Amino acid sequence: MPPRSKPEAGPPLDLSIGLGTSGLDDPETCTDTVAAALDAGYRHVDTAQMYDNEAAVGEGIAASDVDRDDVVVATKVHPENLAPDDVRETARASLDRLGLDRVDLLYVHWPIRAYDAETTLPAFDELRDEGVTDHVGVSNFTPDLLREAREILDAPIAAHQVECHPRFRQPELRALADEFDHRLVGYSPLGRGEILDDPAILEIAERNDLSPAVVALAWAFDRGIVPIPKGRGDHLRENLRAVDVDLPDEDLDEIDALDPGERQIDPDDAAWNR
Repeated sequence: MPPRSKPEAGPPLDLSIGLGTSGLDDPETCTDTVAAALDAGYRHVDTAQMYDNEAAVGEGIAASDVDRDDVVVATKVHPENLAPDDVRETARASLDRLGLDRVDLLYVHWPIRAYDAETTLPAFDELRDEGVTDHVGVSNFTPDLLREAREILDAPIAAHQVECHPRFRQPELRALADEFDHRLVGYSPLGRGEILDDPAILEIAERNDLSPAVVALAWAFDRGIVPIPKGRGDHLRENLRAVDVDLPDEDLDEIDALDPGERQIDPDDAAWNR
């Protein structure tokens, strides 16, 4: 029997700076923030079943003047919903809440609890084949789990979403993203706000007449990371400035040489804690 061929990668996935929506619990605030972000120029919105705000995110997308087809919409299946039947059922429920006929990117949120690679991942393949999602992604995987997922999935992994910022730079997972040809999406790109008061980042920001947030996000872009910062009001536009900032090489190298810090998001049952 000839070796099984992998399916095509699917429609293009333009992962630009994204709006992170974790913690946007108030529906009205969430809807207004999503609409404002899209109107400001964001074209990538990230949500999850775990955030309990998919309906509000969908309303924000609908309220914006930006065409749906110009927006990358990503959501994630809750770790308690990763048994195959639950994957299929809850992914469709996510579409209903979002008010969409498909998402661009559907992630395994955490490879824990109901996650079983051999049974969970084929359900994601099915959803892609059926048009529920255009692309499959994973989130919070270790290098070994990432390699295992690539072997089991028919669909190519389009993105791996992990915590990533100047004090937690994820060199091994960034290298694997290059090797495996997927995007590394960085959540908490400002280290849950810790980066904004980091003396080294503040010094670089002052030298370049930039905010610390823009410095951190510009570093991410230069290093091939897709950041998904959270933000409201003026911070939405401020974060977007980073797209057009080119930090000097010496500043980028200085960030790369910073002493690494601790994870900001580190659940006891995370795969790296086993």
